[in-house]
Amino acid sequence: MDITEFRKRGKEMVDYVADYLETIEQRQVYPDVEPGYLRSLIPEEAPDEPEAYEDVIQDIERVIMPGVTHWHSPFFFAYFPTASSFPAMLADMLCGAIGCIGFSWAASPACTELETVMLDWLGKMLRLPKDFLAGTEGQGGGVIQGTASEATLVALLAARSRIVKQIQAHDPQRSEVEIISKLVAYSSDQAHSSVERAGLIGGVRMKKMSTDGKFAVCGETFRKTLEEDKASGLIPFYFCATLGTTPSCAFDRITELGPICNAEGMWMHIDAAYAGSAFICPEFRPLLDGVEFADSFNFNPHKWLLVNFDCSTMWVKRRADIIGAFKMDPLYLKHDHQESGTCIHWQIPLGRRFRSLKLWFVFRMYGLRGLQAYIRKHVGLAKEFERLVRNDERFEICADVVLGLVCFRLKGSNELNELLLRRINGARRVHLVPCQLAGAFVLRFAVCSRTTESRHAQEAWRHISELASELLRGQKPRSDGTNQISLQTETSSALIWKRLRAAQCDRSAAWS
Repeated sequence: MDITEFRKRGKEMVDYVADYLETIEQRQVYPDVEPGYLRSLIPEEAPDEPEAYEDVIQDIERVIMPGVTHWHSPFFFAYFPTASSFPAMLADMLCGAIGCIGFSWAASPACTELETVMLDWLGKMLRLPKDFLAGTEGQGGGVIQGTASEATLVALLAARSRIVKQIQAHDPQRSEVEIISKLVAYSSDQAHSSVERAGLIGGVRMKKMSTDGKFAVCGETFRKTLEEDKASGLIPFYFCATLGTTPSCAFDRITELGPICNAEGMWMHIDAAYAGSAFICPEFRPLLDGVEFADSFNFNPHKWLLVNFDCSTMWVKRRADIIGAFKMDPLYLKHDHQESGTCIHWQIPLGRRFRSLKLWFVFRMYGLRGLQAYIRKHVGLAKEFERLVRNDERFEICADVVLGLVCFRLKGSNELNELLLRRINGARRVHLVPCQLAGAFVLRFAVCSRTTESRHAQEAWRHISELASELLRGQKPRSDGTNQISLQTETSSALIWKRLRAAQCDRSAAWS
């Protein structure tokens, strides 16, 4: 493909993408395929000779689209949003064209410097304390990670490195291995699975804290656990607080937890992967109160801030803590401006794409007010869906609706709700996923797509309500006077639960 054909095919691809997004509502939101469907549709080996571009494009609809879950359909209400906007797509095209690998300032000065400035822009939108901003003389700063999972791991490894150095400075005889064997990190029992995984990768024990009636970790519970663990000879060193948990969008009480972490010399990391975008709105900013106690803070603009995946923003109060944990100085990475403060070696991979272009395009073409309006629209749609649920006495709301997530269920058994979800996703008109709250099987309705409107939320509710009516009509009385779901046309509850759990495991990466 030469430059002339690239111009032609590039314009055609833009038209294809525009047509796809314009008509996505007409596509079935969830695919009707079985595992392994694709292998039989394409050859077993790559072609020896070049194939025509037209043939490749034809196979998109034949091979790819039948197996796509359409995350940007206005009827996709599963997981959390994955952001998308036309400015971000155009920026991604430019990123791919420039194709730099920004592993150092010298490798591409614009890549490093724009990222530093964009994280300061975004930090100011969030009204982060100045300690987290790089500016020209600040000790903190921001960096773009691939996902919140990476940010959690980077923070934990930096915290581990810091505590080991601190202990060895006072007791040089203690080995790193012996110290690490005593370390313990903490998170909510509602935290994302990637937090526990960070503990596994970091080689430290991770303790899950029990939560209150709002599914949040509170200070008193945390304090008691720390006292018990220290009495047992353990060394608490890291706490990952969650603002906007995956199951129910709950908020740990960081104004209580932060002072405890500071007093104990523990690293507090705040994971606000989904909810963080909302903090640009003044009415939601109080949810971030307490961030001043944190050592690091992270959220995903690629979830809810119109910036296409991947773009997970992370700030640290003292960048020296992270640089000290990951710094390597091979000759091929040295350059004349090594000590200028503009290098960002604050992540697991060395190579970095020019991801800050997406932030630059989106911030300039939407403006702060446009981004705030987008967040408020989604929250309004969630509140509308919540009202529809509350107006139906057969259903109940299971957690506070704070942002764009509604947790609800039919009043009744877990089995009943498992069957309802199976019918909803089996119909493939809308897509939901479940969670478990206080032992209850709960359905999650997350407003996800940029194009979701009131009519989509209302249509989704009508569909769910109709399926619930059909399901309840299928009940038959037991001999003891209670009701039982007729399972003549349903798979057993145990098998349903097993499949749902397997599906959740298969899709766990999508939550991050």
